[in-house]
Amino acid sequence: MEFERVKLEIEGPVGIVTLNHPEVMNAVSAEMLGGLMKAIDHVEDPKNGVRCILLTGAGRGFCAGANLQPSGGGPSGARDAGSVLETQYHPFLRRLRELPIPLVTAVNGAAAGVGMSFALMGDLVLCARSAYFLQAFRRIGLIPDGGSTWILPRLVGKARAMELSLLGEKLPADKALEWGLINRVFDDADLIGKAKELARDLASGPTVALGLIRRLYWASADHTYEEQLNMERQMQRKAGNSADFAEGVRAFLEKRPAKFKGE
Repeated sequence: MEFERVKLEIEGPVGIVTLNHPEVMNAVSAEMLGGLMKAIDHVEDPKNGVRCILLTGAGRGFCAGANLQPSGGGPSGARDAGSVLETQYHPFLRRLRELPIPLVTAVNGAAAGVGMSFALMGDLVLCARSAYFLQAFRRIGLIPDGGSTWILPRLVGKARAMELSLLGEKLPADKALEWGLINRVFDDADLIGKAKELARDLASGPTVALGLIRRLYWASADHTYEEQLNMERQMQRKAGNSADFAEGVRAFLEKRPAKFKGE
């Protein structure tokens, strides 16, 4: 299924969303953002049965950042770069944060600028060994965006976040793994197969609970301990009322694998 600069393939319960403008290393344009929103609409339609999203890039890179060509819709084409973020990028990023199902990102090459932000939105961030991350903003006189200044210090600490942003040096996948920025690194030829395997595992799980887990961890950075305890209580009530919980308990007592339906 083709959208503007985006491809969607549904393999059983897994929706594979591919940034699809390899001629410019999948640089993000207004058209691509529109295509991504349409792809997510399709993924979230219950009739399609998608219970996990896998996000990756076509060709030899994940995403080179914003498309800086005058027609690309990036900051170079606007007097107010901030308004471009608020009207085009932020709605998509908020959409990813609010997904009710798990999100896996498979970083198959360069993840630069806002492409790095997209990659780090994954609940599981998987990388090819040749992949790298780059906070490229300083190279064109801009500040990190796409939520980078929020997520980076929470993943790797202030010192490393500042280093990445101020120096604009490439961070290879193996070093990103060492720093705790990502989850796993695979040989390039194995990345997509392994990513699909993990996505299928998540999709076959108790996706009501998995979606609630996403919400809890996203909220935790802004909550006090007491606020988080209260949210855990609320989310556990919802999980406990799900058919997946009832099935999980039955399967445990009957000593068999659970057959979760995401209900």
